Amino acid sequence: MGAPVVPAAEESAGRTPVVRAADRALARPRRRGLAAVAALLALLTVGAAVLLDLRTPAPRPADAPAGEFSAARAYRTVQTVAARPHVAGSPANDQVREHLVGALRGLGLETEVQDTVAPEAGQLQRGNGNYSMGRVRNVVARLPGTDSTGRIFLVAHYDSVQSGPGGNDDGAGTSTILEVARALTTGPRPRNDIVFVLTDAEEACLCGASAFVSSHPLAKDGGVVLNLEARGSTGPVIMFETSRNNADLVKLFGRAAPHPVGTSFAVEIYRLLPNDTDFTPFRDQYDLDDRPRFIGLNSAYIDGGAIYHTPLDTPEVMDRASLQQHGDNALGLARALGRSDLPTLWSGEDATYFPVPGGLVRYPGWLTWPLALAAVIGVLALGWFARSRGRTTGGRLFAGFGLALVPIVLAPLTAQLFWAAVTAIRPGHAELLDPYRPTWYRLAVVALAATVLLGWYALVRRWAGPIALAIGGLGWLALLGVPLALFAPGGSYLVVLPALAGVVGGFVALNARIDGPWPVVAVTAAAAVGVVILLPTVVLLFPALGMAMGGGAALFAVLLGLAALPVVDLLHPQAGGQRAMRALRARRLGALPVGAAALAAAVFAGVGLSVDRFDAAHPAPTHLMYAMDADTRQARWLSHEENPQPWTAQYVGGVERVGGEFPGLDDAELRSGPAQPADLPAPKLEVVSDTLDGDVRLLRLRVTPQRQVRLLTMHVDGDSAEVLNAEAEGRMNELSGPPPNPPWTAGLTFHAPPPEGIEVTLKLRRKGERVRIRVMDVSDGLDGLPGFRPRPAGVGLAGSHSSEMLAVARTYPV
Repeated sequence: MGAPVVPAAEESAGRTPVVRAADRALARPRRRGLAAVAALLALLTVGAAVLLDLRTPAPRPADAPAGEFSAARAYRTVQTVAARPHVAGSPANDQVREHLVGALRGLGLETEVQDTVAPEAGQLQRGNGNYSMGRVRNVVARLPGTDSTGRIFLVAHYDSVQSGPGGNDDGAGTSTILEVARALTTGPRPRNDIVFVLTDAEEACLCGASAFVSSHPLAKDGGVVLNLEARGSTGPVIMFETSRNNADLVKLFGRAAPHPVGTSFAVEIYRLLPNDTDFTPFRDQYDLDDRPRFIGLNSAYIDGGAIYHTPLDTPEVMDRASLQQHGDNALGLARALGRSDLPTLWSGEDATYFPVPGGLVRYPGWLTWPLALAAVIGVLALGWFARSRGRTTGGRLFAGFGLALVPIVLAPLTAQLFWAAVTAIRPGHAELLDPYRPTWYRLAVVALAATVLLGWYALVRRWAGPIALAIGGLGWLALLGVPLALFAPGGSYLVVLPALAGVVGGFVALNARIDGPWPVVAVTAAAAVGVVILLPTVVLLFPALGMAMGGGAALFAVLLGLAALPVVDLLHPQAGGQRAMRALRARRLGALPVGAAALAAAVFAGVGLSVDRFDAAHPAPTHLMYAMDADTRQARWLSHEENPQPWTAQYVGGVERVGGEFPGLDDAELRSGPAQPADLPAPKLEVVSDTLDGDVRLLRLRVTPQRQVRLLTMHVDGDSAEVLNAEAEGRMNELSGPPPNPPWTAGLTFHAPPPEGIEVTLKLRRKGERVRIRVMDVSDGLDGLPGFRPRPAGVGLAGSHSSEMLAVARTYPV
């Protein structure tokens, strides 16, 4: 009814129909301004509902009912656990462990300490050419079930990094487990066994979790794992990782968690990243039939990442609303799993799922390809239909599709250039996971993406036509769904569903009277689908990736804009029909949204730079290490900072690689500078026994630290012997593979060594009379070193496992 009339002579001649400029839009309401305001208000309402749904719940007080989770009660545990740094093996960690054991036993739970060396044989963790292991002391408690069909494991780590007290990481998970355990013991016992596992040495090497899954009797038959983490200080708790074949678990999560926030896209992204948590050793366990022994969910809150692994991660900075959400979800899931038939949860497929206001939408993974193909076919059909109705032409459609790529590329690039400019002004931001006060910068990135989109649209709208650009934008959404379906199927919904909604809205608009209300209603409803699906992704990507990768959020912001192009078009004057002066006025009016977005971006960026300054409460992060060769008595300062800040620059200047001298360190290029040698003893190496069988030599050695240290490393000179295998503290494993830092062959790192040292047995093939063995120990804290001046107010530590690291190395010829 709303299609223009095409002269029969043109159709019979086979020529492309002439499209009046006024008909190149999906909607041409009589009262354009009113329609634009109504559509924008509708989308803003939907967006507000989406954002409100991501809010954390109000924390419950200490006098909350016994069967409920109380953030106030849990926070008391945070204050005890995170009173000071408590790295694995330290006296402070011993005190934390004693408190946890006492609290769990006080609840009447069967509680023990698993004291062992981990990982077990065949489980050694490799990184930077070194095999990592260590002494761990896991706290394990059990709530027996009444008629158990399996076991549920609630897991968190109680150790902290050396550079911070771990108020959030992982005081949040540890305190949540204790409060959940208390709540569960106040009511009827669950059907299934619930095991509370507080692991040691997660920050060092995931060794506690590895030891539990490989050797603890309670882990023998597997089960369902809920791992609780934090990588920040605030924000919603996101269920960001699952075991594979997660459909039934996700269904239970959506039903049992009071505040379910999670997306299958986050799972896909995390699977592609090199990051690990205590969930990893559970996830990677398989039985002889190649069936996973454990299934489960991994959850964390991640906003406020500036304090991550720093001295600022104290109990005081914790958002107790985030702690409340952690606890509500963990308790709800524990109760639901506690009454479930656990063997039925091993599903045969992955689900696609995402949050919507009021809950979690999910559908089976097998629908991924049908939906992706339907989106592509639907956009092609919409384009054909629009052309057949005389509302656009084939040339305009091709042009619209090509032009729609411009903002997709330009918006992320603009966001990255913006952050490069910010870090040039404030170099300290380059060392932070995220700024201390990131909100204004995030708003600036969104405003920049809007500026790019609106500016692009204002420039090409009259030439290509609103319908062609709208269909071109949907075309890119549909096309992106194909590689996502192939490489990250859980993320394809992000573009496929908005594309399908746009196709449906487009068909409705093309079949309705062009100047009636239904085209506006149709395109607004389609855009609302894009808001529901894409807005949470934009919001959650900022803390997940940090401002250094703000281009990711900008990409999805511009995809949201492409899904809403017909509504964007309502902000412009009617397409066509203006005379010269009216056309000029129309172009000026069309430039208003661009100007408003650009002004907003400038204001947000300026406010961000104004309020996010470094001070004593928000110090500029710096990174510094000290390493000394005990053989030569030469020492140096080292830093990971690419562009050393003023405080760091007084110690380091040049660039060098130190892996050959300190093979336990990363061999990446480091900033370095000369340092005065300190009066520090190197670790001691003693030969316990030495036997020879032909050219094979069996050496039993003892390496003993001569001071309080966090770890020991050992490497063998590959020019003096070939390492066939090694045994450390009774754990045998082959040390094969390429040398990490020539000439040193693959070595061993032992975390939390006992004062009496560790025993290592090396099976070697001789290449000479003597074997050269390089040993190194590592402690933390630079205070007292000659030439070191403590950081002033406003200068802090970067969140790194090597901040304030002190290493002493020595070579022993044996």
